[in-house]
Amino acid sequence: MTAEIKKNLKNELYKSEFKNYKKVINKALEVLGKKHLTIILHGASFPSIEMQNTGIGSPNSQGAKRFIDFIEGIFNSIQLGPSGKTKAVDASPYTGTMFSDNPLFIDLYELTTDKWKNILSEETFHQIVDNNPNKDKNFVAYDYIFINQEKALREIFKNYKEKENELTSIKEKFESFIRENIEWLEKDAVYAALTVEHENDYWPVWKNKADQNLYNPKTSEEKDFYAARLEEIKEKYNQEIEYYYFVQFVANQQKQDIIKYTLKKDIKMIADRQVGFSDCDFWSSQKLFLEGWSLGCPPDYFSKDGQDWGFPVMDPDKIFNEDGTLGAGGILLKSMFKKIFKENPGGVRIDHIIGLVDPWVYKTGKKPKPEEGAGRLYSSPELELLNKYSKISEKNLNKNVDSDNEKRVKNLSKKEVLKYAELLKKVVIQAAKEEKMSKNSIICEDLGTLTYPVEKVMKELELSGVRVTQFVDPHNKKHPYRGKNINAKHWVMVGTHDNVPLALWAESLKQEELLIHAKNLAQDLIKDKHHREKFANKLVKDRKEFIKAKCAEIFASPAENIQIFFSDFFGIKDIYNKPGTSGSKNWALRIPNNFEDFYFEQLSNEKGINLPAILKLAIESKGKKFIKDNKKLVKKLDKYIY
Repeated sequence: MTAEIKKNLKNELYKSEFKNYKKVINKALEVLGKKHLTIILHGASFPSIEMQNTGIGSPNSQGAKRFIDFIEGIFNSIQLGPSGKTKAVDASPYTGTMFSDNPLFIDLYELTTDKWKNILSEETFHQIVDNNPNKDKNFVAYDYIFINQEKALREIFKNYKEKENELTSIKEKFESFIRENIEWLEKDAVYAALTVEHENDYWPVWKNKADQNLYNPKTSEEKDFYAARLEEIKEKYNQEIEYYYFVQFVANQQKQDIIKYTLKKDIKMIADRQVGFSDCDFWSSQKLFLEGWSLGCPPDYFSKDGQDWGFPVMDPDKIFNEDGTLGAGGILLKSMFKKIFKENPGGVRIDHIIGLVDPWVYKTGKKPKPEEGAGRLYSSPELELLNKYSKISEKNLNKNVDSDNEKRVKNLSKKEVLKYAELLKKVVIQAAKEEKMSKNSIICEDLGTLTYPVEKVMKELELSGVRVTQFVDPHNKKHPYRGKNINAKHWVMVGTHDNVPLALWAESLKQEELLIHAKNLAQDLIKDKHHREKFANKLVKDRKEFIKAKCAEIFASPAENIQIFFSDFFGIKDIYNKPGTSGSKNWALRIPNNFEDFYFEQLSNEKGINLPAILKLAIESKGKKFIKDNKKLVKKLDKYIY
C-alpha cells in the first residue's frame, strides 16, 4: 500500500479512499459467498468519544454511532452480549434479567441534550466523566459506574417529576411504555423496591417469607396475604417503582433509536440470550422451576470438574401442558423470545443451546457430577429422581459410557427427536415466526459437549450452529471445526468471548502443534502441492503469518456466515473473559476510544485482522481459474494491503 493511501485511510476515514476500500472488501466477501460478516461486541465494550467516557461502553452511545459509521459497508451485523440488568457484584452479562434492560447502557450524554429536555445536568455528567478512573484506559470501571450511573438516573427522574406536566411528549410515551410492558415491568420494579426494603438484592436472604414468595403463593390463604403485602409494598414504594419504570423507559427509547440508526447503515443487531435466569426472574417465577435442582455443565474444555452455575431449572411440566399446549413456563419463555426478536432485527444467538434441548442438571448444593446425582434432565431414564422427565427409555442408552458422556444416548426415533425439539419448535421458532422472522435468524451456540439428541434436533429443525476454528483437532482431518469441513449454514469464527485472543492462542502453541496446524492450513489454502511445504514453513517461522492464514481459513471455508470477536479484529491481546473465574478484568475489555487510528496503527505493526490481505489469500485458495475470474478484484485488494 502506498504511503498516500495509508494516510488517507488513517486520517480521512470517511472520505473517498475509505469508501473505495470498503467497496473492495465488500466485493471480495460477495465473490467468496459470504452472507454475513459480524463483529462480536458486547454492550459494555463499545468505545466512547472524547469527553463522554463515563466508565462503560454502550450500544446506545455517541461512541457506538461513530463505531457503526466506521464498520458500515464491511460488517453487516453486530453480535451483542445479553442486554439484561446486571448486579452490583457481578458484571457478567450472562446473569442479567430476562426482560429489563441494563440501565448502565443508558447514554447519559444524550440526557443532557434538548432531545431529552436536558433532564440531566451537564455538571453531573462532566463530574462522572472527569472522575472516571479508567478514562484513559480501554477497560470498564464497573464498580465506579454502577454507583454513579444510579446517581445520575436518580437525578433525571427527579427532574422529570418536577417538570412532568411540561414534558408532555415524554410523559405520553412513558405512559404508553408502562401499559405495553406492565406484565414484566411491575414484577421487576417490585423486586427492586424490595431490595431497598431489605437492603440486599439477593432474595433468598430476605427475612420476610412473604416478600420471598410474593408472586408465588401455594395456598389460598397465602394468596390473599401476599396480595395484601404486594399492595402495601406498591403503596410504600410507589416512587421507587415509578423510578424503575422510568429508567426502563429511557433505556428502551435509546435502544429503539440505535436500532433505527443501524438499519439505516444496513447493519443489524443480533441479540444474545443466556441459558440462565437472574435472581429477579427466579424470584418472580419460582413456581415454574424445579425445586432442589440447578443447571450446570459436565466436565468439558473449560472445566475438568464441570461447572456448577447455580441457575434454576424450569420445570418441564410447566413448559407444556399434557395436551402439548404451552404451560405458564412456555408462555413466559415465548414472550421473552418475542421481545428479543422484536427488538433485534438480526435475530438471536442462543447461548448453550443444549440447555433448551438436553440440559445437564444437578442437585442444588452438590457438585455437577454423576456420582452426586447429576444427569441429563431429559435423558436419564435410569435415575429415579429424573426418570419422569425422560423423553427416552433405557434401551436408548449406551451403558458402556458414563452418563455425562456425549454418546450416552445412542439412538433416537423420529418421534423421540421431535420430543426433544418441542421447546425450540413451539417456543423459539414460533416466537420468531410471529415477529416475522425466519429460523435463519436463530444462531445456536452448540460448542462444548454436544449430545446426540442435540445433534439430531439441530439437523431435524435445520438450525445454524457455531464453529470455532481455534477448537479444531489438527490430527483429525474430518474434524467439524476445520474450515473446509464447515457446513455453509453454520456461523464460523476463530474465537468467541470465552476464548483467548487469537494472537495469544497462536503464541501458546508448541512447535510440534504449530507444525501440524500449519500443514493443515497449507493443504486447505494452497492448491499447488509444490508450494504447500514452503507456505507451511513460512507459517511455522512467523506467527503473524500463521494468524493471517488462520483468519483466511474462515473466509475460504464453505460457511456463509462469519463472526469476528472485536479483540481479534483489533489485534488486542487482553482477555475479555476467563470462563469459571471472576475478577475486575472479566467482562471489562473495551475498544479503545481512538479506535480508527488504533486499528490502522495495529495493521502497520502486523497486528489485527488485515482484511485485504486475508481476503486475497482466501480468494487464491480457490485455485487458478477463480483467481483469473477475479483478477481485477485481487489487484484492488493488493492496493490496500498494509
